[in-house]
Amino acid sequence: MPVEERIAALKERGLLTDEDVRALAAGDHTLARHVADRMIENVIGVLGLPLGVALNFLINGKDYVVPLSVEEPSIVAGLSGAARTARLSGGFQAEATDPILIGQVQVVDVADPQRAIEALLAARDELLSLANSLHPKMLARGGGAREVEAYRHVAPEDGRDMVVLHLLVDTRDAMGANLVNGMCEGIATLVESITGGKVFLRILSNLTDRALARASVRIPVQNLETKGYAGAQVRDGIILASDLARVDRYRAATHNKGIMNGVDAVAIATGNDFRALEAAAHAYAARDGQYRSLTRWRKDAAGDLIGTIEMPMKVGTVGGSLETNPTVRINHRLLGSPGASELAMVMGAVGLAQNYAALRALSTSGIQQNHMTLHARSVAAAAEVPADRFDEVVEALIESGEIKVWKAREIMERLRRQTTAQPVPADAPRSTAFGKAILLGEHAVVYGRAALAAPIPLAVEARVLDGRDGVQLLIPRWGVEQRVPPADERPQGVAGVLATLLGDLQLGGRAMTIEVFPHLPRAMGLGGSAALAVAVLRALDAHYALGLTEAELNAHAFQCEKAAHGGASGVDNTVAVYGAPLLYRNDGEPSFERVAVSLPAPMVVGVSGKESLTAATVAQVRAAWQRDTGRYEALFDQIEGLTLTAADALRDGALGELGELMNLCHGYLNALQLSTPELEELVHLARSNGAAGAKLTGGGGGGSIIALCPEDSERVAAAIRRAGYDAFTFQVS
Repeated sequence: MPVEERIAALKERGLLTDEDVRALAAGDHTLARHVADRMIENVIGVLGLPLGVALNFLINGKDYVVPLSVEEPSIVAGLSGAARTARLSGGFQAEATDPILIGQVQVVDVADPQRAIEALLAARDELLSLANSLHPKMLARGGGAREVEAYRHVAPEDGRDMVVLHLLVDTRDAMGANLVNGMCEGIATLVESITGGKVFLRILSNLTDRALARASVRIPVQNLETKGYAGAQVRDGIILASDLARVDRYRAATHNKGIMNGVDAVAIATGNDFRALEAAAHAYAARDGQYRSLTRWRKDAAGDLIGTIEMPMKVGTVGGSLETNPTVRINHRLLGSPGASELAMVMGAVGLAQNYAALRALSTSGIQQNHMTLHARSVAAAAEVPADRFDEVVEALIESGEIKVWKAREIMERLRRQTTAQPVPADAPRSTAFGKAILLGEHAVVYGRAALAAPIPLAVEARVLDGRDGVQLLIPRWGVEQRVPPADERPQGVAGVLATLLGDLQLGGRAMTIEVFPHLPRAMGLGGSAALAVAVLRALDAHYALGLTEAELNAHAFQCEKAAHGGASGVDNTVAVYGAPLLYRNDGEPSFERVAVSLPAPMVVGVSGKESLTAATVAQVRAAWQRDTGRYEALFDQIEGLTLTAADALRDGALGELGELMNLCHGYLNALQLSTPELEELVHLARSNGAAGAKLTGGGGGGSIIALCPEDSERVAAAIRRAGYDAFTFQVS
């Protein structure tokens, strides 16, 4: 779903209020700088992290949507998948002990340590009474100081004796650090009078081993089956990995880090101190002198996988630091406004789920594949690969098997040397097709008016290899690896389009593998689907020597476009085939003329990241046209007037005039309600950083913008990237 639909879905289920929805949509939920300035010293800004939700959690028979704030990919998906598997067999069972926090009072210069300890224990009631008198409201809420403990330490250097008093405090729903520290300060004088010594440190301990969360899960072996792995294999692999973490501290450190991937993400989202949780978890993992895993996985008599976790979990759900951040308040409402003990149980279950997800991936092939992609992205970043080539280089690195910085630079150099506008040699291993950017004329072109479009080089590559069984489609960048069924099975999506295409070309009975390498983002209004169809057509033509003409390629690709988008105009596939600036029209019979460009026009494409579903926006405009045909026909005439003038400006090299015409056209498209807040922000960024003109391009409703930047295209692209969007440059020439 797009972000807006996710928010709406949570609202429909009663997990978000109207005010939450408004704040999330407007971005008003983030911590304001002036508020941050009151929280810590020397504030200069606010750092953002992604906020997501893990789904499918069933804990003690209750459903939870769990907020997560984390930058590491795969955690949200891993948790949601693990929770879904656990849900099939009843979900997680969890419990939490009372939320006890320990305050420590260090006493030095004690003449008789043992006598001092006995005296402190004898004064238990007096010490507790004094501590609770300092915070009577906590006592009234059912919390407060509960118990005292005392023991002796010997200093390692000079052998001096120290007595340490533990004050055990039930802080209820508060995190309680300041409360416990205040109690320790308040009883210090009484402790000195009881022991005859001198009090030095008076502070809480972050080893919260009296506030424990426990969770367990049972997963039947049949629910562990995954592609290429039997359930028993997965179960035994998880147990084997778990056993190593119980005896080997090097493995245990990574094992427990994985647990904290989930726990910390919830802690940050709910405003809790993840550093304290980390300290407590790792100290507790070494409580017997050997650092071990916090979870245990085994099989029961029925052969089912059983997982358990026990770890310190002292968290809070009330207090000033939680109330300061509006996002934290939203996240607590998402969870159903739990108390501290309930939140601790949720976080314990999340830790167990994250551990399961990691071990399951380790026991199969998931982590290796995912980490290879992550490693390739890191290597590409280290090689300073520019954003417009980044995904392309990452894919080439993975294909090469040499994920090294030198290899990334070698790939970059090869890409720089390519002259993609020239014809591809007949013996090239891959066939190519152009993307498209409509400079002016979107939507009006569907109603017989002209559109001015320009090609985006090397948008999609494809190749066809002989296969053994049926037709296989591979698109590594999109994670697609699927069989293409025959057309009579009515497959959907890309597979359906390809099945129809193969039938039209009388290739349905051939066994083959079709590999596609897209270099444009999907559904961003840049002609990716048409380029994919044309690249595959060219690859089929090359492999099977079909002898297709450009006109035949275009006709077949047009049929693919109509199948994919409904009322397609044909402009995308025409640009994908001919790779030249075109003035295109389809008034019942498609026609086009090439536009000779006298002066190269530098362009920047800004990608919103929100998918543009062309079929939906075309249907939206058609519904409006049917309601008031005369008004919309006049509007399309006005857009065509701008388009024809823009074609003349492009021929004459009048880039200033072309930019102004693009701006005017964007206004008309905005009037058609095709723009979005993201597109408007991108248009503003481009214009305010020197673009002569900027407008949405393609279907709208998401997708991309195109900006004419005769002065400094890199400046515009950099501004767009700084705002968190993707951008790339090309020239219309």
